[in-house]
Amino acid sequence: MKKDINTVAAIKLLISRLVVYGILIFLTFLCLFFFYLMFINASRSNAQLQAGFTMIPGGNTIKNFVNAWHDTNISIPVGMKNSFIVASLSAVLTSYFSALTAYGTYVYDFKYKKAVHLFILAIMMIPSQVSAVGFIQLAFKYHLTNKLWMLIIPSIAAPSVYFYMRQYLEATLPLEMVEAARIDGSNEFRIFNEIVLPIMKPAIAVQMIFSFVGSWNNYFMPSLLLNDLQKKTVPVMIATLRSADFTKFDMGKVYMLMVMAILPVMIIYVILSKSIIKGVTSGSVKG
Repeated sequence: MKKDINTVAAIKLLISRLVVYGILIFLTFLCLFFFYLMFINASRSNAQLQAGFTMIPGGNTIKNFVNAWHDTNISIPVGMKNSFIVASLSAVLTSYFSALTAYGTYVYDFKYKKAVHLFILAIMMIPSQVSAVGFIQLAFKYHLTNKLWMLIIPSIAAPSVYFYMRQYLEATLPLEMVEAARIDGSNEFRIFNEIVLPIMKPAIAVQMIFSFVGSWNNYFMPSLLLNDLQKKTVPVMIATLRSADFTKFDMGKVYMLMVMAILPVMIIYVILSKSIIKGVTSGSVKG
C-alpha cells in the first residue's frame, strides 16, 4: 500500500514537472521567436519583406548593413554614441542616487519619514507624459534643446528604482551593521559607499540593466528635444528611416538598424545576467 502511494506521488511529481517545463519552454519560445524573426528580416531585401513572412534567412545582410550605414538621413555611429552616453549615465546615476535615497529613508529616523516615503511612492502613479509638457516648454524657453544632459538629469529621480532599492535594503541590510560602522568612526558616505553599496550590488545590477534598456529604447523625450542629426539617438534614427519617402522606404535597412540597436543591450544583459538573477532572487524574500 505504501509502495502504491509513493508511486502515485512520483507520477504526480513527474506530471507537475512536465507541465512546468512545458510552460517554460513555451514562454522561452515566445521570447526568442521575435528576436529570431528580427534577425531573419534584417537579412532580407525590401522586396522579399513585401512578399510576406518566411522563416528562411535572406542573402541581403551585408547589403542592408551597407545601406543603413551610408544612409544620408541618419548617422549610425553618432546615434550609437549618443544612445550609449545617455543610457549608461542614466543607468549609473539612477541606480546610485536611488540607492542613496533608499538608504536615507531606511536607516535614518526623522520627522515625516513615512510621509516622504509615501510621497515618493505616490509619484510612481503619475505618468511621465503628464510632466513632460511642462518640461518640454521649459527646455524650449531656455534654449535647452539638443542637449543630451537634458535626457540624463531627469532620469535620476526614479521612484520605481527607489522602491526596489528600499525593499532590497529591508531584506538584506541589518541596521546593526550600520550602527557598528558608526561606532568605529566611519562617516555616513563612507558607510554607504564601502559597506552598503557592496551589499546592494545585485540590486544595482538589476536596476542598471532595466534603466539602461529603458533609456536606450526611449523615443518619446528624445524625439521632442533632439532635432540635430549629431544629437539624435538610435530610436529617433529608426523612426527617421521608417518615416522616409515611401518610394525610397527600405524595410531591410530598418530591420538592420533595429538589430544593431539591440546588440548593445544584449551584451550588457549577458555581462550582468548572473548579478541580475541574484538580485531578483535575493530581494524577493525578506531575511
